[in-house]
Amino acid sequence: MIEKENTVSSDLIYTGKTISLRVDTVEVPNKGYQKREIVEHNGVVVILGITEYNKVILTKQYRKSIEDVVLELPSGKLELNENPRECAIREFRQKTGYNAENFKLIYKFYSSVGISNQMMFIYLAKNIKKCEDKKEDYQIKIQEVDFDEVYKMVLNNEIVDGKTSLGILLYKDTIN
Repeated sequence: MIEKENTVSSDLIYTGKTISLRVDTVEVPNKGYQKREIVEHNGVVVILGITEYNKVILTKQYRKSIEDVVLELPSGKLELNENPRECAIREFRQKTGYNAENFKLIYKFYSSVGISNQMMFIYLAKNIKKCEDKKEDYQIKIQEVDFDEVYKMVLNNEIVDGKTSLGILLYKDTIN
């Protein structure tokens, strides 16, 4: 039987714009006390926008954490207590300049349960059309890429973003 670790104390070490870091002291059965470093995050929405011609809307942007430009599905962070669907609608418009008639939640998951409580919500956006809501302050290039090509890019490890790979694989599984 796997027993729950009881939290003895919790110290907030850092609070930033996107994340907070806390260190919990936990009691581990038969092992005494240990520390757990936890990254707190409000969550992320990911939007898999598919055009009527079966093209995927992708963003290409620089990601400082890996010091590289990455091709990925549009995404954005949730504000505290924000409805994920409403966030997905807003982020899709702002990041890509597209709107959709319907947004359907297709999957939700924790991004890295060993260190974070960050939940990701993948939405499928269909019946999409260009709109004028894109914010110019984002340094993002928008690309429409045929779904089969994006799928091959995932399989060939040309797309290295986990949330994007998962979204594409889930969609491929649902259309076959």
